[in-house]
Amino acid sequence: MPSLSRWAFFMTQAALLTVLDSVLVQGFPLDKALARAEFGRHKSEGVQAAQHLVRFARRYAALAGRNWPVKSQDLSALLAAWQAMEKPSLPLKVKPLNLDKAQLAAVKADPVLWESYPDWLYQKMAQALPQWPALAQALNKPPAQYLRANSLLGDAKALKEALRAEGVQCDALDQDCVRLKRFANVFRTQAFAQGRFEQQDWGSQQVAALLAAQPGMTVIDACAGAGGKTLALAAQMGNKGRLLAMDIFDGKLQALRKRARRAGVHNLETRLIEGSAIIKRLKGKADRLLLDVPCSGVGVLRRNPDCKWTLANDHIDNLVAIQRQILDSYPRMLKPGGLLVYATCSLLPQENELQVADFIERSQGQFVLESEQTLSPLTGDTDGFYMALLRRQQ
Repeated sequence: MPSLSRWAFFMTQAALLTVLDSVLVQGFPLDKALARAEFGRHKSEGVQAAQHLVRFARRYAALAGRNWPVKSQDLSALLAAWQAMEKPSLPLKVKPLNLDKAQLAAVKADPVLWESYPDWLYQKMAQALPQWPALAQALNKPPAQYLRANSLLGDAKALKEALRAEGVQCDALDQDCVRLKRFANVFRTQAFAQGRFEQQDWGSQQVAALLAAQPGMTVIDACAGAGGKTLALAAQMGNKGRLLAMDIFDGKLQALRKRARRAGVHNLETRLIEGSAIIKRLKGKADRLLLDVPCSGVGVLRRNPDCKWTLANDHIDNLVAIQRQILDSYPRMLKPGGLLVYATCSLLPQENELQVADFIERSQGQFVLESEQTLSPLTGDTDGFYMALLRRQQ
């Protein structure tokens, strides 16, 4: 029978190869592949290794002399290239790769290969953003772990002390935000079970903050998803007023209702969008409206590195069309004088400032831009977000 150390090798290497095959060959989301992976006692290191390998898959494929996109039979060579470059401590047994200095220099000289992006995406971002070479590097750095304190149950300082009592080291950045000093599985803490926080990037927290919902208002989150920003709005409102979360996917609304119960949110209603009728019924009802629209997600590649391998150029065009449709329909739910926040986790102007400018022009003076902001890893330790605050005129 193999020794425990040999079992550790078998489990770790097999799990890594399974994750890489699921993501790079079959196109499954990384988080789902990791949830199924069996890393044994090397789980933490295995997860970090898988994230790194997906992030830099094209770099390692090029170093191993493999064509892109890779096939299942190429994945052991990717591990060999990684092992040769990084000397990981994980137990692996792959055929050694002797890195050719000329090959290494050639890969380093090509930013598309070295920073590991699809050709079309690198070119598209470079054409749209003068700062793209620096952004391409920044979006490859693993993100910090941020939490939003649930102000219904306490502020960031109180959350910091509660987590410290459970062995989680962190800093309170402001009244609501906590940043962990090192990665921790915070979902196993008592603080999480008690609803005292949600895991949410600092930049994402600024979207709800910009809307500035107040107690007693009618607030609609019209693209709520699983509701991270919805719960932030509930905290702003102090559980007072009407908070309506809407989405086209019922499963996401079910997840939101579960999260809301844990967070102690009582003023939440959910509505499944099955057509335009619900939008018409809510005409002129909202004091505040959040449109956190479907987008390419290129601003959150730090957090979701697999997205660059599944995203397609025509997919972005389809998303831009969907964003336009949402802007042409959903704002009718806003009262005259009410405020709207349009937000994406993209850095592409066609999804952001150009989309908003086009909407304002189409509105023929009905909406005016109050402010807009773009966050990125170059402006601070945050993912990439765009947010625009618009006011509906009387």
